[in-house]
Amino acid sequence: MSRIGKQPIIVPEGVEVTLSGNHIKIKGSKGELEFTFDPLMQVTYKNNTITVKRSGDEPKERSLHGLTRALIGNMVTGVSTAFEKRLEIIGVGYRAQVSGKKITLNLGFSHPIELEAPEGVEVKMHEDQKNTVVISGIDKQSVGQFAANIRSFRPPEPYKGKGIRYVGEHVPRKAGKAAASGGD
Repeated sequence: MSRIGKQPIIVPEGVEVTLSGNHIKIKGSKGELEFTFDPLMQVTYKNNTITVKRSGDEPKERSLHGLTRALIGNMVTGVSTAFEKRLEIIGVGYRAQVSGKKITLNLGFSHPIELEAPEGVEVKMHEDQKNTVVISGIDKQSVGQFAANIRSFRPPEPYKGKGIRYVGEHVPRKAGKAAASGGD
């Protein structure tokens, strides 16, 4: 049995769950999300608890069990508290500016990079920390993907530590070239 799949999902107060066939709709204070799960999964909603069960023990059913439970659990968390990723921009002259749903990155290239945030994702600069971008939204996948797209332009490099990294991410540092000895 899937360790994740067999765990029930506790629905917090203020979140509405609508289940019809193999379609689930979850509505909360932050927004609403919908998901159509595989018909091999049986999802039930009773007493503010969602449970996911599988019909058999085939490999496909086993793999979908934990996945379906995790996706529905992330939907419940997203509509009640939302997800957030923080990115630090480290480097001389590296900076970001946010205007509306558009972020402009100056990362040492010959041109600035302009990105439009996807639907349902909010981008803003952290008030206290300079060069920290906060990405938030109710859909965990789109928040994480947009943060990864921004990070991909300048991933942190191991020699000077410059680049874009997640707040709290550890980047192993390497020593540079040793000074050449005058060996002749």
